[in-house]
Amino acid sequence: MNKSAVYLSTLLVGSIVSVSLLNRPTPIQSQPLEPMAAQSSQTNTNFVTAVVQEVSPAVVRIDSTRSSFRNQSGIARGTGSGFIFDASGLILTNAHVVNRATSVRVTLNDGRTFTGQVLGADPSSDVAVVRIPANNLPVAPLGNSAQVQPGEWAIAIGNPLGLDQTVTVGIVSATNRAGSAIGSPNQRDSFIQTDAAINPGNSGGPLLNQQGEVIGINTAIIGRTQGLGFAIPIDRAQAIAARIVG
Repeated sequence: MNKSAVYLSTLLVGSIVSVSLLNRPTPIQSQPLEPMAAQSSQTNTNFVTAVVQEVSPAVVRIDSTRSSFRNQSGIARGTGSGFIFDASGLILTNAHVVNRATSVRVTLNDGRTFTGQVLGADPSSDVAVVRIPANNLPVAPLGNSAQVQPGEWAIAIGNPLGLDQTVTVGIVSATNRAGSAIGSPNQRDSFIQTDAAINPGNSGGPLLNQQGEVIGINTAIIGRTQGLGFAIPIDRAQAIAARIVG
């Protein structure tokens, strides 16, 4: 097998050389090469890059601690994600990221850290709102999840396993996926299903459309599978957040 491969390569090289010698092309007048910087400036970034550049400043890391009887220290630590939806310091995340937390620490994309105050958490929908003492913050634009269609692009930004600002891309695999269908019968609301990679630590981060609008909050995966992630539709999350904030 290896010998055949070597021979074939040699034959192809010989054929190419013969053609180049027999059919000498007319010389082309050389043109000066543009500097790499100039070439890059003329190249359009793809839509994923554009979305990440716009939205990632509003994506945050959330570190929480809570009391636990399962270890000797009596403290359990967790890491999740969230995103700023109001410039006055309001952050949307999952309830399971901050529920019963004794302390919440929020780290912004620019490295600043703040103590977070949990304004409210709704375990039935897994939506929570956290406030930090800051103003004039970058905001993730909210979309309309009622208009989401299967097959649309889906972009997830979050902190899986503590790897901050990780970006993954996929599509919307399905909409209106019932909680009972994914092994979560207590969840009355439906979910957006996506094959964009979602892992522990992505919880609370945004699921975005091609326009860079938040269409859902990443919340769950089905264990021991690939490409089966689920997000809370942003329309539902926004309504719950409005009720929490008052």
